[in-house]
Amino acid sequence: MVLGRLVHYAVDAVLLSTLAAGVRRSSGFAPNAESISDPTLRSVAERYFGVGETIFDMIQATAVNSPYFKRDGKGSR
Repeated sequence: MVLGRLVHYAVDAVLLSTLAAGVRRSSGFAPNAESISDPTLRSVAERYFGVGETIFDMIQATAVNSPYFKRDGKGSR
């Protein structure tokens, strides 16, 4: 029961981090980890958002190489 809840929270945290990565990629706005004064917490925040960037890159690479997705012409690239 407790393990399932921990896994659920971990997946939720990764999803939020991935959402933040998507917002950063589409709008250029990102959380400012440099405003955290404690170096340990800053490092944890940077790693946390780094995980989201990695997951976002994996999802994007999968979509680019998938026949189920196509470019709609409205993107910025």
